[in-house]
Amino acid sequence: MEALIQRREGWDPEAYPFNLPVLRGLESIAFHPRVTFLVGENGSGKSTLIESLAVAWGFNAEGGSRNFNFSSRASHSELHSYIRPVRSIIRPHDGYFLRAESFFNVQTEIEALDREPGPGGSFIASAYGARPLHEQSHGEAFFALFENRFRGDGLYILDEPEAALSPSRQLSFLAKLHQLVLARSQLIIATHSPIILGYPDAWIYETSERGLERVEYEDLDHVTVTRSFLNRRQTFLDVLLSEDDEE
Repeated sequence: MEALIQRREGWDPEAYPFNLPVLRGLESIAFHPRVTFLVGENGSGKSTLIESLAVAWGFNAEGGSRNFNFSSRASHSELHSYIRPVRSIIRPHDGYFLRAESFFNVQTEIEALDREPGPGGSFIASAYGARPLHEQSHGEAFFALFENRFRGDGLYILDEPEAALSPSRQLSFLAKLHQLVLARSQLIIATHSPIILGYPDAWIYETSERGLERVEYEDLDHVTVTRSFLNRRQTFLDVLLSEDDEE
């Protein structure tokens, strides 16, 4: 599976989002048949890119399955209309887009749909587990989504799934990710988490001022900075806080 970037009428390289460095010279993105990661500094364009990929694949911009059609505030870019998905021969039977920053809106939409008359409402809510998502903590609601709604044999696009997860929950997420892979799923994940990025044999793309590049896990700044801090915490703190101490 891959996505083609189409620079047709309306593409303005001087305007957002087309002026993002991640798009510089980018013609296509090939995805690993199981797990592909996008990683990069804040503002590097990875969330804009993954959001646009999700919308190009037919998902709601704020998250949910392809059946969700709501908008709390239309803030997504027009980049999706310049992306042409090239689908694999085998079509997934399930799919979901998790956008961490707007998952609260998705939970609210689920409750609204559940209140609608007819047989479909209660089924929508129960697909996420026995407890209403809004009655759970942020992290519990995330994990209820992973455990109950992600059925396998699907395409799952996730933007920063670690946002509400403790390190131990991130390890549990890795186990769930592997279950989905074994159930013939494909996942595209934007993340900052060195734990989640550690999933074996995945492709990792880094967004930076240089554009979009395939990188190895051990070469990621996220990994080297975290490892260095854990191994030399006091040294880092001495340097980072020295100016405050002098004041």
